[in-house]
Amino acid sequence: MSIRKRRLATLAVGLTLALAAAPAVHAQAAPYPAKPIRLIVPFGPGSVTDQLARIVASGLAERLGQSVVVENKAGAGGNIGAGYVAESAPDGYTLLMGAASTNAINPSLYSNLKFDPMKDFVPIANVASVTNVLVVNPQVKARSVAALIEELKANNYSYASGGAGGSQHLSAELFKSMSGTDMVHIPYKGGSEPLPDLMSNRVQVMFCNLPVCLPHIQAGKLVALGVTSTQRSPLLPNVPTIAEAGLPGYAVDGWFALFGPARMPAELVARLHDETAKVLAAPATAEQIRRQGAEPNSGSQQDFARFVQAEHDKWAKVIKDANIRLE
Repeated sequence: MSIRKRRLATLAVGLTLALAAAPAVHAQAAPYPAKPIRLIVPFGPGSVTDQLARIVASGLAERLGQSVVVENKAGAGGNIGAGYVAESAPDGYTLLMGAASTNAINPSLYSNLKFDPMKDFVPIANVASVTNVLVVNPQVKARSVAALIEELKANNYSYASGGAGGSQHLSAELFKSMSGTDMVHIPYKGGSEPLPDLMSNRVQVMFCNLPVCLPHIQAGKLVALGVTSTQRSPLLPNVPTIAEAGLPGYAVDGWFALFGPARMPAELVARLHDETAKVLAAPATAEQIRRQGAEPNSGSQQDFARFVQAEHDKWAKVIKDANIRLE
């Protein structure tokens, strides 16, 4: 075989190998997402976190053209599911529907976490907020936040919560700290469990999740004095915020948000934030979220990252001052 023919044969072999490798190269460069995305919910089915995750998953699936599968991995105050995502590959295919508890409160509350919620996640998008509402039994004389603060300084009242370390408990502890008052904490096993005792005046005060207590407020069985959020709730437009009703600076928002494992590429984080923002801006999605007693959130990814850090710092102080620790 001549030198020229050998060169042509070598070139032909090279072209054949390149063509054979082309599908593999193409597969590696496939645009995101090239397969279903898993959205981990660190709480059980039917929880507010779960309901919001399913609303967002449906919207993202439509926008991204790929399935977004919600998986519940509950336990240990949300730490099992959150830990699972923290250890996942940062490729955008395993995400977390986190909450204030899992990503801002638990780092200070639990002494034995195997991951760092502040270092092992990247905040993607703030999805929605759910306010608590300060309610009292009708036999309590106070009909305003300011009047309740005065009563607490003169009387021995107890307050209920759905469990130590939850938003109801910490909302009350922040209130006590800022108002210079005291109440005895009576923890129950779940957010709605205290209601019979509250309505029978066995306990007098509660910072209740608004969707849970709303029917009893409307029925006159509980008296709403203020909402914990920074703005009044559309569900109780005549009830002031606690800040405007007697305790300036007080604010507690129960929030739910999308996170990914740390070290996700910045362009992927930006893509997921933008797509989530478009989902939340859709009127039909916003209405679905409001039916859960929540309000859709908005804002940049950078603002949300700063918000998570500020929430962590705020609750770290509250938890330290109240000497709350969970194992």
